[in-house]
Amino acid sequence: MPILTTAILQHSLFIPYREGHLHVRHIHPQAPHGATIPILMLHGAMSNGRVFYSESGRGLACFLANAGFDVYVMDTAGRGLSEPKIHRDFALGQGEVIREQLPLVQQFILQRHPLVSQVHWCAHSWGGVLMASSLARFAELQTSVASLLTFGSKRTIKVRSLKKWLMVDFFWNRLAPYLVQRQGYLDANRLRVGMDNESRASLLQTIDWVKGEWVDHDDDFDYASAARQTQWPTSWFIAGKNDRVLGNPSDVRDMIAECGFKQVKYTLLSKAQGNLFDYDHAGMLTNKQAEQDHFVAIKQWYLAL
Repeated sequence: MPILTTAILQHSLFIPYREGHLHVRHIHPQAPHGATIPILMLHGAMSNGRVFYSESGRGLACFLANAGFDVYVMDTAGRGLSEPKIHRDFALGQGEVIREQLPLVQQFILQRHPLVSQVHWCAHSWGGVLMASSLARFAELQTSVASLLTFGSKRTIKVRSLKKWLMVDFFWNRLAPYLVQRQGYLDANRLRVGMDNESRASLLQTIDWVKGEWVDHDDDFDYASAARQTQWPTSWFIAGKNDRVLGNPSDVRDMIAECGFKQVKYTLLSKAQGNLFDYDHAGMLTNKQAEQDHFVAIKQWYLAL
């Protein structure tokens, strides 16, 4: 049953995928006109689509739906309401998100909106790397994606600090693989280190990419080389001043340079730039006052495209 929150509706859609289904949350105005370009949102590692919305109507997805957009928030395989959930023998990694799940959801949205031929893409954290990878790999997506907006997205983490050593070098690169070896997946829920669990394949592949080359683990596709030839859509990379590790502003700028974006905007959310807060990694999306802050500029950006 659709959930009514203020002037918007939201309900869950399920797309058959392998032995289960992918969950997509559709959030839209009560009376959509069908000609507005829809928006697809993708979460990052140890996360799910709830970083963008809540049933009470908070979050960027709900904010943009109130502005007249159809918003689709996907849960990658095993996360959120997608099934089956990540378990010991769960074999899917980030490659399946890039090669299968994003193209599948993109086509699903376009079929639901026959009056448009493009979809806006929006991502948090590692989701931006997955979206950029899918775009670099598939020329048909380069023509059907209208824009790319990311929050705290980086492909490499080069910043050095004690916090980075603890979060990345120790926990993610050393402790997490040990825990995965024992349990078969990273139980982030039980450890209270994330919104959702992480599969063995995704964890190990992410570690390799953050430290090394941008190459597909399954078929050796060279994303770095492809990125230099990619016709990127209009893009906006947003970073937070207090995002010290997972989306450090310097690492966000490195991703922009590595991909070779031409029409790209970069914004640092900070009090010095006129924002209400020096935002951190999650706070860019989850801070309750974001709706009175940068969410307004994001709405205006989408309306102007």
